[in-house]
This record gives sequence, structure tokens and C-alpha cells, in this order.
Amino acid sequence: MNESIETIVNISVFFGGSFILAVIINSFLLKFSKSLGIRNKNDLTIRWSNESKPSLGGISFFLTFLFGFMLYAILLGQSDVFHNKALLGLFFGVSVAFLLGLSDDAYDTKPLIKLFSQILCGVILISTDSGIELFDQGWLNSVFTVFWVVGIMNSINMLDNMDGITTVTSIFIILTIIGISIPFSLINNVDLFLLITVLGALSGFLVYNWNPSKLFMGDTGSMFLGLFLAYYSIKFLWNHGVEEGEFSVFSNLTLVLIAFATPIIDTTFVTIRRIKRGQSPMVGGKDHTTHTLSYRGLTDRQVGFVFVVFGIVSSLLAYNVANFINHGSLSLILLWGYVVMMLIIFFSLAKKTDQK
Repeated sequence: MNESIETIVNISVFFGGSFILAVIINSFLLKFSKSLGIRNKNDLTIRWSNESKPSLGGISFFLTFLFGFMLYAILLGQSDVFHNKALLGLFFGVSVAFLLGLSDDAYDTKPLIKLFSQILCGVILISTDSGIELFDQGWLNSVFTVFWVVGIMNSINMLDNMDGITTVTSIFIILTIIGISIPFSLINNVDLFLLITVLGALSGFLVYNWNPSKLFMGDTGSMFLGLFLAYYSIKFLWNHGVEEGEFSVFSNLTLVLIAFATPIIDTTFVTIRRIKRGQSPMVGGKDHTTHTLSYRGLTDRQVGFVFVVFGIVSSLLAYNVANFINHGSLSLILLWGYVVMMLIIFFSLAKKTDQK
């Protein structure tokens, strides 16, 4: 009982400290510069907001992550920090992702360099035993790991197109991972506290990023989040139940699909629309799911609340997939239907908008 109380206190301290630190860092960055981190400020075909704002929020994510990492290692960490190969992979991975995003915010990084850096992030996770372990063939696990890391880093980056959307989406994905990995008890371990730390950083940033926002996270933030979420989704979603042998490929695929439903739906929606128009899916534009809702009459803040609801629904569904739905159940197909239904709704809304 005493151990549980101590854990709750530690979690509260880490979350509260991360929240306050993020608020302070973002406040400082906001006052420090009104132009640093503003990229494509005159390119209104890409940016949804007509007002130029600093894209420095990602710096607070990385600094708060380092703060949480060092604090845990000094005060609580023992065997789960030292000689932890997977943790080393996470540290180097988010560092590469952060530097990639920082470079992209400072000056547009060439697409091939960006892709190479994202692939490198995936290779780092594989080389530190943090890859997907869902299949019997090792090469297939490696391919899926790199594909997932690159895909999520780009997907989170593409979703960052309106106030608060990526921040809220990432918050619910982290809450989903925490809820699935420790459903009935709180455990003192480095993964839990790093997730809590980044959760606090996102919550503190949301103070400045919710509509009307004062600050964007930029590629620095979206690249960091993409790698961070990819790592923990591999550990707790893709590989869920692998060590105990209580899993099926289809159920784990469903778990990942539902937990990341928001970015997956948005990326799929945008990719299909742009390919149909003969455009590159990687070129920015105002044709995302968020924009579609705005064109249908919702304010930016209302769109934000819609994605809060998406986050809640996806989290609850993913929690049920992980804990209550049998791995061979046909009801899993219905959950894939949920994603397909959302895509159909968005395409229908987009079609009505295009016809006007």
C-alpha cells in the first residue's frame, strides 16, 4: 500500500514538474523571439493560420524529456536505466528526430535527407532490440519497424496543421499506451515516468497551442513526438502480449490501428485525395480532415473538440481490444469498420465541399 502511494506521489511530481517546466520554457521561448522558428510565414497555401507564429514548442518537449530522464535516473533509476539497451535506442532516436526537426524548422531540409534520417531512427530502434517482434521472420519485423517509424513520424508531422490537433492526439495516444501497459496497478519503471513526463510537456504546451494559439510545435516537435510514439507503440502495442505468447497478428494490428486511428485516418485521407489529383502526398496543403471540417462550417476550436472526442473514442476502443476482446474474435473486423466508416464520412464531406 505504501509503495502504491509512493508511486502515485512520484507520478504526480513528474507530471506536475513537467507541466510547469513546459509552461515556463514555452513562455520564455514566446517572449524570446517573435520570428525565430517561423518558417513559410508567407506561404498561405501550406499554413492554415494566416498569422505567423513561432514554431518552437518542440524544444520544450525535448528539454522536458531530458529533465524527466535525468531526474528519474538520479532519484529512482537502478537496473531499468543503467545497461538498458532499449532506453539507449530511445535516447539516440529522439535526439536524431529532434535535430532533424530543428534543421527542418531552421531551413527546409531536402526530402531525401529527411527520409534518410527517419530510416536511421528506425534502424537505431532495431539495433537496440526495440523493433517489432510480431512475426516469425526477422527481416519482416525489421521492414515493418522501419516502415512504422517513418510512417508515424510523417503522419504526426502532417497532422500538425491546425491549433492543438497534434498535441491533443498525442496526449490521447500516450494515455492509451499507459492504460494498456499498466491497466490495474501503477509500477515504478522508467517507461512509465518518461511517458508521464512527455504527457506533462504536451499538457503544458497545450496552454499555448490551443486555439487561438500563440505557439506552434514545428517539425522539431512533430519529429520528436513521431519517434517517441513509434517507440512506445512498438513496445506496448505492436509487441503487446508477445512475451507471454498471448497475441495474434490480426489483434495486434487492430490494436495499433485503433490507438493511432486519428493520424492514420488523416494521412490516408490526404494521400488518396492528392494521388487522385496527381499531386505528391508529401506536399503541404489545406486538404486534411481538419480542414474539411472547417470548410463544413466548424470553427478551429470546434474542430479541436471534435478531435478530442476522436481521441477519447479511439482510446476506449483500443483499451477494450487489448484487455477484453478475444484475439480471434470477429468483432475485431468491426473495429476496422470504424476506421473505414470515418474515412467514408470525411470523403463524403470533402466531396460536398468540392461540389460547392
